[in-house]
Amino acid sequence: MAQYEEFTIDQGTDATIQLELVDQTGAKKNLVNHTVTAYLKKNYADSAGEATQFSSIVVSPATDGIVSLSLTNTQTDALRAGRYVYDVELSFLDDSSNTIVERILEGRIQVTPSVTK
Repeated sequence: MAQYEEFTIDQGTDATIQLELVDQTGAKKNLVNHTVTAYLKKNYADSAGEATQFSSIVVSPATDGIVSLSLTNTQTDALRAGRYVYDVELSFLDDSSNTIVERILEGRIQVTPSVTK
């Protein structure tokens, strides 16, 4: 089950969220050969075309378990002020070459309006 977190992003600014992932024992999660995907939508029912994709990377070294999610100021400027939903998925190939996808984080993001444009 994914962890739930709420964030606030200022419209028209660069935004970065850093995740420090740990395994069940509390040790840094080894993210070698893992990929990360994260999207933001106004509503869960919105189509993929209405979603904003975060730039999502596993920070080197991947054995440190750090993921960086970011949106550019152009992306956040295009968002209307208000509440959004998001999730973050981690995927990798297992020993049988099956893609395993795990939702690691989900929640809401509040986008605050910008006065200066």
